[in-house]
Amino acid sequence: MLNRLAAEKSPYLRQHAENPVDWFPWGGEALAKARAEQKPIFLSIGYSTCHWCHVMAHESFENAAVAEVLNRDFVAVKVDREERPDLDRVYMTYVQQTLGHGGWPMSVWLTPEGKPFYGGTYFAPDDRHGRPGFVSVLKAIARHWQEDREKIETGAEEMVQSLRRYATEGGAREITADSAQLAPLHEAAGDAFEKCYQYFYEGYDAQWGGFGGAPKFPRGSVINFLFRIASLQGAQSELGAAAVKMAEHTLQKMAEGGVHDHVGGGFHRYSVDEEWFVPHFEKMLYDQAQIALNYLEAKQATGREVFAWMARGIFEYVQRDLTGPHGGFYSAEDADSVLPPNVGPALAPSRSEAGASASPTTEKPKHAEGAFYVWTKEGIEGVLGADAAFFCAHFGVKAEGNVAHDPQQEFVGKNILRQRQSLSVTAREFDLDVETASVKLLGCLEKLRMVRTKRPRPHLDDKVITAWNGLMISALAKGCQVLGGEEEARAAYLNQATRAAEFIERELFDPVTGVLYRSWREGRSNIEGFAEDYSYLIQGLLDLYEAGFESRWLQWAVKLQDKMDELFWDEDPVGQPQGGRGGYFNSRADDPTVIVRLKEDYDGAEPAPNSVAAMNLMRLDWMIGGGNGPLFARCKPGIGPGTPLLAAATPGSVTRPPPRLKSPGQGTPSTKISYRERALKTIDALRSQWSRVPQALPQLLSAFELALTEPRTVVLAGDLAKADFRALAAVVHEKQGLRRVLLCADGAEGQRWLASRRPYLAEMKPLEGRATAYVCEDFSCQRPVTDSAELKRLLGHT
Repeated sequence: MLNRLAAEKSPYLRQHAENPVDWFPWGGEALAKARAEQKPIFLSIGYSTCHWCHVMAHESFENAAVAEVLNRDFVAVKVDREERPDLDRVYMTYVQQTLGHGGWPMSVWLTPEGKPFYGGTYFAPDDRHGRPGFVSVLKAIARHWQEDREKIETGAEEMVQSLRRYATEGGAREITADSAQLAPLHEAAGDAFEKCYQYFYEGYDAQWGGFGGAPKFPRGSVINFLFRIASLQGAQSELGAAAVKMAEHTLQKMAEGGVHDHVGGGFHRYSVDEEWFVPHFEKMLYDQAQIALNYLEAKQATGREVFAWMARGIFEYVQRDLTGPHGGFYSAEDADSVLPPNVGPALAPSRSEAGASASPTTEKPKHAEGAFYVWTKEGIEGVLGADAAFFCAHFGVKAEGNVAHDPQQEFVGKNILRQRQSLSVTAREFDLDVETASVKLLGCLEKLRMVRTKRPRPHLDDKVITAWNGLMISALAKGCQVLGGEEEARAAYLNQATRAAEFIERELFDPVTGVLYRSWREGRSNIEGFAEDYSYLIQGLLDLYEAGFESRWLQWAVKLQDKMDELFWDEDPVGQPQGGRGGYFNSRADDPTVIVRLKEDYDGAEPAPNSVAAMNLMRLDWMIGGGNGPLFARCKPGIGPGTPLLAAATPGSVTRPPPRLKSPGQGTPSTKISYRERALKTIDALRSQWSRVPQALPQLLSAFELALTEPRTVVLAGDLAKADFRALAAVVHEKQGLRRVLLCADGAEGQRWLASRRPYLAEMKPLEGRATAYVCEDFSCQRPVTDSAELKRLLGHT
């Protein structure tokens, strides 16, 4: 019999629809039942591609005896963390504060009011190794609830108060326009950059890349921060070169390792070892988006074509396997899949697992992590024939398997593809030139990919999440800019990004209320969007505008920013935005089931919404203005290769120049809070975090570059369909440098809309019928140019 979860849209909830557990989705019905029956709530949070969530489901939630205890003594609630990131963040904060660590599945016990009093992650079904099993924990909690309920509720209330203190600590102090108030922020920013760079410099793994030891996670915000350091310092400076080296080496080792799917493209979630070799095999959309951006920036910073090739591989994977017919991007692919039947060594990971007989079986198919991705040497030889020796040498494939450290004996006789040596070395071993070897290698990978498509695929989570689609739109827009040397490729990436944006506008946006919705699957969910949905999508729309110059995306970004301010901004009790603490809460104020509103203060697997919002607000300020408010309006610290925010004599040692202040009277206070003011208040709202542990917020630190200087703008005037316009646009994107915003004076409706916000743009026109670039900085513009070489000189790209 199906339970209530069968009616939900979430694939994760539906995975539990046949459990004997009497599950409820999160909401008023579950809380009302708990209050009416005076039972504690068992809250289980996970997601559909989570390996250990599957394990606990099979061991406990499919077990009738376990279900009997849960149904008798608790109200059982399931939450998809990807649908409700706000709830996930609240209860994960509780688990981390009480246990010192967290993860999924997350298991939390709550009072009927939703207040947590006990928590953990995965529980084995029975007692093992001196640790109580899930049933023992359930029985103990039920007993204590009956015997010591008052004590439990008192402790739960104290914990909620602790969470509320956590949510409000480090609130922004009152800020005035007095220039003396500005030097401390600039100095604090310099301290934070210094400490953040030092942290990653000291934790850098010079052998394998990345930071720290096992397990190793790709963390896009860190690579982004290092490239920003290089741009601010100048790539030729000692510090800038060291930052590029750390980022470049990390990306190279990731590309070589098993965390990279060499056959199908894209990246797995993380590596369980320090060498980026043995992955946790799930693939997440947000990883693909952020890692693609990292490789594109690496291409800009180094000029190395291998990084462009890596980005293309990610885009091909997303287009092929994570894009729906509607144009939206799906969320993830699972780590687990059904072990292939014994239909030949090319398909089977190993004969021992597939079985010696090909006769059908009525047993439930066995699943294994990585089954879709690993190979036997025999299987590779069966597909590649004479080319197998070449391929196996390059990827370190062995008959006995190539995973030496395998405590669970999961990879006996199996191989995870990992580039063991450069292609030039492999070519030399087989007496080939590099170009011939490259063609051969690509041919081998494509043959294996085609064979692999016949294996049972991992589960696909086909939710379309607004926030993650925003990240992917940004990546594709950047791909259009950096990889757009060929018009066909440029148009393809721009089309993918545009289709996704149009899907979200059509299916996940209510034009009447201006509200975004969180996700779509078989129709729009009833869950309204969170701060991350707004901030990531706004970023994607700004990037999409700069890639294709359709003003509709910039105009929609402005509307979404207004709605984000309305729903999530931290105002003071009387609703005056200038008096609040600033920054954005994760969740709306009108959800009574959320016990505390938190502000995300960590750039982890995904960047914090406030980190992205601060950059969005500064970009909007540079693009269309919004008034010169009183906050920091008179200060212009110098930032640039000659006078950077950070300056260093040697790698690992950072010094700062003193701030330079503009003359008083250059800003007129406004009664309406401007984009710039809001960005600065957002930064200051998280000051206690970035000043103490700046490595927690490298994405937010990257926004300082815009927040502590005056606008830098490039306006391209002309017909964007013509080659001369595209040639100037290509110059802007060919190298990394100081951040600038890019606008288009097309002589049409787009320019008229921009000029209504920035009147000076009305006068910017092509010169003598040729596309023209206007480079503006510090409220003045250079002489307009029509020549690409001259534009390179103005941008410092020579």
